[in-house]
Amino acid sequence: MSVPSSNDSILSVRGLTKVFYSGVFRRQATVAVKDVWFEMKPGTILSLIGESGSGKTTIGKLILKLIQPTSGQIIYKGTDIAHLKNKEQLRDYYRKVQGVFQDPFATFNPLYRVDRIFNMVYSSFGLDQGKKDEQVREVLESVNLDPDRTLGKFPHQLSGGQLQRLLIARTLLMDVDILIADELISMLDASTRIGILNLLVDICKSRGMSILFITHDLNLGYYISDYTLIMYKGRLVEKGDTKKIYENPVHPYTKMLFESVPDIHRKWDRSEEFLPEHVVQEVREFYAANEGRGFEDVEEEHTVLFSDR
Repeated sequence: MSVPSSNDSILSVRGLTKVFYSGVFRRQATVAVKDVWFEMKPGTILSLIGESGSGKTTIGKLILKLIQPTSGQIIYKGTDIAHLKNKEQLRDYYRKVQGVFQDPFATFNPLYRVDRIFNMVYSSFGLDQGKKDEQVREVLESVNLDPDRTLGKFPHQLSGGQLQRLLIARTLLMDVDILIADELISMLDASTRIGILNLLVDICKSRGMSILFITHDLNLGYYISDYTLIMYKGRLVEKGDTKKIYENPVHPYTKMLFESVPDIHRKWDRSEEFLPEHVVQEVREFYAANEGRGFEDVEEEHTVLFSDR
C-alpha cells in the first residue's frame, strides 16, 4: 500500500472491517468500515477525511479498542491488538495509544478539578510520583498554559481551547506513540483552532508522535497532514501524499468534496443544486467503468479505489 509505505511503521491497519447488527426478529447488518488498509509511522500526521457517517470515528474507536473489529487486524509494534487481553497488556497499550475527542467538556468530570486527569495518569500507569509536580508544570507550559492559572480550576472555569490543551498535555505526560484526534477542534472558534493545530504539528515533529487526525474539514486536513485518507461509505477511496491528492483528485467522491468547499472570494450561487443521489450515481458509474481494477497507484504515493469489486 502506498500510504504511508515505510519499514518503520508503528501501526498497521490490515483489511479492517466492522459490521454493526440491529434488530431481534429481522436482524439487519450495517457495514461501518470495510476492508480498510493503511499505516502510521512516527513523526507524521495522517488525516482521515469524510462526511458524517462515513466510518471515520469507527476506525478511531477500533484503534482505541473501544469496540472490536468484525474482521481484519490492527498491528501495533508487531502485535495484533486483538490479542491484548489482560490488564497489564491493556495498560501498556493505553500508555502509548491515546485519544482526544470533539467535546472537551464531556471528557472532564465537572465535580473534580482539572488536576485530576494528571493524578489519574500517575496512579493508573505507575509513573514516578516524586517528579509529578515538576513534570505536570513542564507539559502545561509546553502547550502554552500557565500552570498557576490552570491547576486547581474546575472545567467550567476554563475555555474549550484550554481544556483541549490540557488533554494534549496529558498525552505528552504519558509520552504516547499514537494520538487519535477525532474532530479535535470542531467545537473551537477559528482563532483558537490555528493555535491547537500548530501545537499538534510541533509536538508531532519534535517528539516523533504519530497522529490520526479525523475530520470532515478539507482545509484543516490540508493544513496539518502529511498523508490523507479519503473515506466514503466505510471504504477508503483515495489515499496518499496530501499535496498530490489535493492537486490531482481522481475518485468522484474526492472531486465532489473539493467542489463543495466554499470559495471566500465568490458568493454561493443559489441556483446550484447538490444532490447526494448524483454523487452515488457518479461513483457507481466510475466503479462500473473500471470493474476489476480495485486499488491502483495513479502516481507515487497516491492510490485510488477504481472498483469495489
